[in-house]
Amino acid sequence: MKLIIAAGTGFLGQTLVHRFKDKFDEIVILTRGKSQTIDGIKYVNWNAKTFSGWENELENSTVLINLAGKSVDCRYTKENKKEILLSRIESTKVLNKAVLNCKNPPKHWLNSSTSTIYRFSLDKQMDEINGKIGNDFSINVALSWEKAFFKTETPNTLKTALRTSIVLGKNGGAFIPLKTLAKIGFGGKQGKGNQFISWIHEEDFANAVGLVIDKEITGVINVVSPKPARNTDFMKKLRKAVGCPFGIPVNKFLLEIGSFFIRTETELVLKSRNVIPKKLLENGFTFKFGDIDEAFKDLLHK
Repeated sequence: MKLIIAAGTGFLGQTLVHRFKDKFDEIVILTRGKSQTIDGIKYVNWNAKTFSGWENELENSTVLINLAGKSVDCRYTKENKKEILLSRIESTKVLNKAVLNCKNPPKHWLNSSTSTIYRFSLDKQMDEINGKIGNDFSINVALSWEKAFFKTETPNTLKTALRTSIVLGKNGGAFIPLKTLAKIGFGGKQGKGNQFISWIHEEDFANAVGLVIDKEITGVINVVSPKPARNTDFMKKLRKAVGCPFGIPVNKFLLEIGSFFIRTETELVLKSRNVIPKKLLENGFTFKFGDIDEAFKDLLHK
């Protein structure tokens, strides 16, 4: 049993390594860093664009998980937009080539996608069957990403696109800055506060990926908790969890100013992501942290 994680040195990659280190005999991380072996994990250099020897690692592997893509937590300048798109398309395309070149290709390939692919919604819950796709920069990136993934047929490799929401973790991801904001008194609603936040605890994220692998679920799958939370409620419960009695609300104008200075975009907090995990639930997945209060309690536990 061999697991390949492309771009696996970040928060999500390390979450998966922790989850699968005892399940697979061999784990290989494709990284822009140097090739080395640390604690039994093999790190192999790649540039996510061209072959350089890393492609040989795919031979005889069981599962390939691709997490490559520039973070969307940046200003949407023309240059950054181009890099956000190309980093996803190029890595997916070169992996398609590598898989097709294998004599014994990976049995199952899970490729990152995003729950942001669905339209802004304050009412309708979006699942994999009836969810409505929107039309803006982030959505079009997601559509292009999934198209690059699925349009190349890989007859001997199953394919699954993971439409993942915000993953809340103790040591990485969006939870750390949100927790800091709440602790210093800026944990009020953001914008109107009625927008939904689709989220998932890091442990449920890793276990959901495990279910996809074990049950060989293919196509697209929403990797989100079953209970999207309104921004107002999410922040109120976070304030309570960190022990801050008040939270200054931040309106859209102030968010625009703040996001300019920290070099990010207001869309990341103002878009209403009202997404539910229909396929996970239909396949019998049990969420350990399906409720936001339980998730916060665990994430803040030392």
